[in-house]
Amino acid sequence: MLTQVAEGVLVHQSELLENNTVVVQGRAGVLLIDAGITGGEMVCLANDLRELGQPVVAGFATHPDWDHVLWHADLGDAPRYGTARCAEFMQDVLSKPDWKTRVAGGLPEEIAEETPLDLFGLITGLPAGTTHIPWDGPKVRIIEHPAHAPGHAALLVEERRVLAAGDMLSDVLVPMFDDSADPVEEYLVGLRMLEDVVDDVDVVVPGHGSVGRGNEVRARITLDRAYVEALRDGRDHSDPRVESAKPGWEWVRDLHGGQLQTLAQKNG
Repeated sequence: MLTQVAEGVLVHQSELLENNTVVVQGRAGVLLIDAGITGGEMVCLANDLRELGQPVVAGFATHPDWDHVLWHADLGDAPRYGTARCAEFMQDVLSKPDWKTRVAGGLPEEIAEETPLDLFGLITGLPAGTTHIPWDGPKVRIIEHPAHAPGHAALLVEERRVLAAGDMLSDVLVPMFDDSADPVEEYLVGLRMLEDVVDDVDVVVPGHGSVGRGNEVRARITLDRAYVEALRDGRDHSDPRVESAKPGWEWVRDLHGGQLQTLAQKNG
């Protein structure tokens, strides 16, 4: 089911991980940001768009995590963009002879049989420094940053004041770090880059969880920064996403514990 969050901007949410697919309406069709995770959900999305008379004319993957680079034939063969670094990462994954076995092995068992991999990761990298999505629709600014994953980018639909944040600014997931030399500082850089555009944002759509509006956009940045800085400084910190995880999201506590351990090892 598509839900409108701003004029010409709609969201389709998956059931298992609350993945949000963002649909931006253009002149000849829609831009699809992070298409979804199960075949049934993507077929449902394609049917909804067909009923609206809105074909998919472009796609964009905010980053190269498995649940953000999926696609279904019913969505058509529009170009699927990502940052150059995102595309390079996916090309490396797909170059391995056993890539499908590896990816399938990492899928949640609840949806492993329902997640199509035939069109997995076929991302066209935009040239480094590209500032906007090349498509015939509202201007969509690319905010590439080093947080969370290689080539991660948030997208700002400028005329609609909507920020598609990828796997950041979630109300159900704590900040998740990339496996890099200085993941904490990289995450803080990413938050600063999102904060730089917050005055131009009325609605934030995270990769997972609920849509945030108005003052909640800045509040989510503040919450994420407090979490990251506490882990950096080795301080106790009470985060509602850990301490009061919603039903079905209790595993975020394990995620948090794993990050504490990993950072402790990095810091000796």
